[in-house]
Amino acid sequence: MSVEPATAITIALTKGRILKETLPLLARAGIEPLEDMEASRKLVFPTSKAGVRLLILRGSDVPTYVQYGAADIGVSGKDTLLEHGGEGFYEPLDLGIAQCRLMTAAATGVAPRAGRIRVATKYVNVARRYYAEQGRQADIIKLYGAMELAPIMALADEIVDIVDTGNTLRANGLEARETIATISSRLIVNRVAMKTKHSTIQPLLDQLAAAVAD
Repeated sequence: MSVEPATAITIALTKGRILKETLPLLARAGIEPLEDMEASRKLVFPTSKAGVRLLILRGSDVPTYVQYGAADIGVSGKDTLLEHGGEGFYEPLDLGIAQCRLMTAAATGVAPRAGRIRVATKYVNVARRYYAEQGRQADIIKLYGAMELAPIMALADEIVDIVDTGNTLRANGLEARETIATISSRLIVNRVAMKTKHSTIQPLLDQLAAAVAD
């Protein structure tokens, strides 16, 4: 087994919109995967830049890999970072990509329920903090997908979810209500790696910042 040099950099990404919009920024920094990441079943990819490799992870796992140093750098949506809590890494750069909003939503035209409500979401920590800050009592129900079904099937009064165009909400008889956070993808860096690999990581950050600014 080959030993990675001490200055080697591992960057964690996730397939889908974030990957599609991140790759052109990485290319500006001279980092391009040597094969089609979207089409491949591989999870680890060498790149055109010596000593830099890319990982493909589930989106919710990116902050964890960076937190514990299994990846030096990651690209993650702010929604995922808010849910994770942000321990063990820096968040030096807003890439300004994959923009959307994290919002509450409920059945269209239905007045908010008074008193204790039920809220379905995969963003359990975010939702718990939000409703507490609003002074509203809420039982949080964790779901992993198809949030729009929860109000339809009377599982929940409201949901907390990502909203882009709002078309999916409208198609299911729901409407967006309150914005919890404006979301974009952020570059995160492991705290230890930022110190021990600073001479390698900082130029990359500078190049990506310049690409974002253009």
